[in-house]
Amino acid sequence: MENRKAIIIGCGIAGPAVAIFLKRAGYEPHIYEAQPGHDDYTGLFLNVARNGLRILRELGVEGRIREEGIELRAMNFHSGSGKWLGKIEDPSGEPQGFTVKRGFLHKVLREAAQQEGIPIEFGKRLANLHIAGDRVTALFDDGTSAEGDLLVGCDGIHSRTRRLILPDAPEPDYTGLISFGGFARGVDIPHEPAQHMVFGKKAFFGYLVKRDGEIYWFGNLDYPGRPSRKELQSIPQAEWRRVLDDLYRNEIHPVPDIIRATKSEIGVYPIYDLMSVPSWYKGPVVLIGDAIHATSPNAGQGASLALEDALVLARCIRDNRSPEAAFRQFELLRRERVEKVVKYSRTIGQRKHATNPVQVFFRDLMLPFFLKQASRQSNAWLYDYRVDWHDKVPV
Repeated sequence: MENRKAIIIGCGIAGPAVAIFLKRAGYEPHIYEAQPGHDDYTGLFLNVARNGLRILRELGVEGRIREEGIELRAMNFHSGSGKWLGKIEDPSGEPQGFTVKRGFLHKVLREAAQQEGIPIEFGKRLANLHIAGDRVTALFDDGTSAEGDLLVGCDGIHSRTRRLILPDAPEPDYTGLISFGGFARGVDIPHEPAQHMVFGKKAFFGYLVKRDGEIYWFGNLDYPGRPSRKELQSIPQAEWRRVLDDLYRNEIHPVPDIIRATKSEIGVYPIYDLMSVPSWYKGPVVLIGDAIHATSPNAGQGASLALEDALVLARCIRDNRSPEAAFRQFELLRRERVEKVVKYSRTIGQRKHATNPVQVFFRDLMLPFFLKQASRQSNAWLYDYRVDWHDKVPV
């Protein structure tokens, strides 16, 4: 594999991870990112579940996530009237994961790739691809290009790579919900390793508290049409603050206080997912992470699935004679699992829609029974997926 080149499109989560693993597999990876610079201090937060932490451990960066993140061992649920609905916790006693700011995770992975000597170029927005036999050339909109033996599209749910190689693939599905959130300080809430969920009278609300008192919070709301992120972010911050004040002013403590204490910019995003695409690759080009199986944030698995993809793909490439054979095996190994997670996460999101009084009554009546059942049932299929870099890929 001497001097074999790998082009990586995207420097979020999957991009740096797969670049590091591909370097171990004998390739020379090069990362190209569309944004003009790093995004270490933008965006909200995400959960790295323990299946994802195992991949970060293999990459040598798990410790930084544990130090910075909020440990998650349970999820507590209340109704908008303050009624205790129950909790979900893992009977094994292991943390479900750690919640960290998205930008921090990006930074940790980017720095790990740079420490491996992997080049990263910003301001490289993919314009087109040219495939000739077993070679691929990426053409960027600044007029430059890069040629390689394979290309990995890690460019997110609205992937340009996917649209170029699979123009007839299904578009992402809008779930009917938008997500918004921010960071607050100054509200007296004790720290505990739990996420608090409130099925509010008008909208869903969730929050976690870091050891230093910083509060990470988010909300979900029904929103019509098929909004884009750009469309939602074009609405002035003052208008979003007015909307949130109206949504949550009559909710249980500490929800209104958290909203009032939020001085940071409020991030607003539409929630889309991508369930099933007929093929994950074409010739020497393959897609991973949100570019091929985006999941809504409800199950807290998006980052972890992307990290799993990175290791499994690189292992397939290491153990196969050709990239196309490796891509075929990668898709075979991953499709069933990721589609199950996307479906599971979509189901969780649908429970947040209830605002009609009759729907709310039956949800609050039945949810305690569902939560007890969920706590008794094992989520091992979700959190305890294991893949070892040193094992040979099964045939």
